[in-house]
Amino acid sequence: MPYEKVDTLAINTIRTLAVDATARANSGHPGAPMGMAPVAHVLFNRFMTFNPKNPGWVNRDRFVLSNGHGCMLQYALLHLFGYAVSLDDLKNFRQLDSITPGHPEAHDTPGIEVTTGPLGQGFANAVGLAIAQAHTGAVFNKPNFELINNYTYMFFGDGCAMEGIASEAASMAGHLQLGNLIAIYDDNHISIDGDTKCAFTEDVMKRFEAYGWHTQHVEDGDNDLEGIEKAIVAAKEVKDKPSVIKLTTTIGFGSKLQGTGGVHGNPLKADDMKQVKEKFGFDPEKTFVVPQEVYDMYHKHAADGAAAEQEWNKLFESYGKEHKDLHDDLVRRLTRDLPEGWQNKLPTYKPTDAAIASRKLSETVLEAIHDAIPELLSGSADLTGSNNTRWKKAVDFQPPSLGIGDWSGRYLRYGVREHAMAAVMNGMSAYGTIIPAGGTFLNFVSYAAGAVRLSSLSHQRVIYVATHDSIGLGEDGPTHQPIETLAHFRALPNMMVWRPADGNETSAAYYMALTSKQTPSILALTRQNLPQLEGSTIEKAIKGGYVALENKDANVTLVSTGSEVSLCLETVKKLGEEGIKARVVSLPCVEVFDAQDKDYKLSVIPDGIPTLSVEVMSTLGWEKYSHEQFGLNRFGASAPYKEVYKKFEFTPEGIAKRAKATIDFYKDVKPLRSPLNRAFTQLI
Repeated sequence: MPYEKVDTLAINTIRTLAVDATARANSGHPGAPMGMAPVAHVLFNRFMTFNPKNPGWVNRDRFVLSNGHGCMLQYALLHLFGYAVSLDDLKNFRQLDSITPGHPEAHDTPGIEVTTGPLGQGFANAVGLAIAQAHTGAVFNKPNFELINNYTYMFFGDGCAMEGIASEAASMAGHLQLGNLIAIYDDNHISIDGDTKCAFTEDVMKRFEAYGWHTQHVEDGDNDLEGIEKAIVAAKEVKDKPSVIKLTTTIGFGSKLQGTGGVHGNPLKADDMKQVKEKFGFDPEKTFVVPQEVYDMYHKHAADGAAAEQEWNKLFESYGKEHKDLHDDLVRRLTRDLPEGWQNKLPTYKPTDAAIASRKLSETVLEAIHDAIPELLSGSADLTGSNNTRWKKAVDFQPPSLGIGDWSGRYLRYGVREHAMAAVMNGMSAYGTIIPAGGTFLNFVSYAAGAVRLSSLSHQRVIYVATHDSIGLGEDGPTHQPIETLAHFRALPNMMVWRPADGNETSAAYYMALTSKQTPSILALTRQNLPQLEGSTIEKAIKGGYVALENKDANVTLVSTGSEVSLCLETVKKLGEEGIKARVVSLPCVEVFDAQDKDYKLSVIPDGIPTLSVEVMSTLGWEKYSHEQFGLNRFGASAPYKEVYKKFEFTPEGIAKRAKATIDFYKDVKPLRSPLNRAFTQLI
């Protein structure tokens, strides 16, 4: 179909809406929307299938704006196609409590698939969305029933191309031969510092060729709509490689400052806005103008998408008659509910059971539940044997052509790509049919911190299996031993950090991680064996904290996590030899504990008893739960782990010494309030 005047009008409408919104906000990035309006118009109006009235339709094509600063491009498109984004929403761009924030946020705006903005994250999210589609299609598609066949389209710019996470994700996508992924590279040669020749002169397409991508170049991205269309058609014909189209554009097309850094992140000045509108045939005195013929064209495509969904619904209904179990499973997955009774598969333990490392206890959970929760996909960043993330009969997720797995496989080999792994899992979770879990050492979750933060911000149910959780890993030494890591991630809003002390607590951690639909989890797991505790149960542990050993006449409360809980229980015996009575609290997840009612929390950490926290990591944050803190505010040491614990006095003797000092210091403080009893702990 040839392009007509209305296509040019639509493109210029997108541009002027971006100009008006950034000017009204006196903030934002007009340059990318002005430069990418042509390709966005071609992609959305000629290729993508979606229904604005039902943004959650599972087989919709996905779009990711990795260069999220250009989000007025996406907001304008959502409005024009009829999503629940009004013209007033565009006028409230970047304003308080609007649904058009400064960067795309999936939980704020209908039609936004993933939260982007930190550059490169969206690139990796798109890889995750493509993986999820390939897996979901392999599981549910049957002869005559191709239910899941959507594409993932992604825009990225020079900034994304520079970020290491995009390189990690691109390498992974090339290996996996994700032919359902099409990326469009906005080659405008501009970043915040100006022309990219100051820092970025590589041949990006040669890099992608080396990764195994299909590459093309459209040289006139400002005007060559036919060339853009042909390139996307060609990309869709390539089934065994992801595709990238290099699109050379002019940032801020039409502005007096086009092609310069001045139009990247600054609203246009009044005289520039006027001449832009005159150049594009708009009244310079009017703002937020959308010609009716533009609405009509885009709404027609939206109606075609709604009709496509209706046809899909009929297909799905027929599918249910022939494949009832699979039909019902997909329906359930889309609600994000778990299969009924799955929790009965969780392992439970008695104090007489053998001491086992919590990383091994985690493996036991995965082995027990993987059949009951078919949407659970596991994986590791090249540490499978150390993270214990693979159940015995697991099949790898791999392109069938390699002969080492298939698309229905549920185990991902992320390679040494921790940051990409986290962001890819965010995309997999966002697809809506998968719960991803991925393993690395706890210390190297810090490599992935940018993506972990977005797991929390975008409410993704992602599980980070983080083994080798402390100085207890021993000989690998300070480079691998986490110190500040848990304090960092405990400070992250909407993140559950679990550090279980035994098997029941490990099962509880998985129970909460899997049932919390909008909260990610980090499971910090030991390399060394842990005894099964006398007082632990799954029911107690899912409250985030509980009394592991009660003593109504206690002189001190020891509050601890993970491997130090059993040390504290040994310390009780040591103190008892001196006539000192102690009680022990296990606090495997402070965020979940914080959510309990005040009476429960004060029953666990009560008034009138001095409290000492014990954890072989930074003491930062423990002042909320204890009067005194015993931790490790320095780097660790390389040696067998028992020697390292002894060096830093994390022994019954060392803990007892500090417990007695705590009792002595607070003996005359009357009344002694629980550290939980403060004027306020949170204002928000």
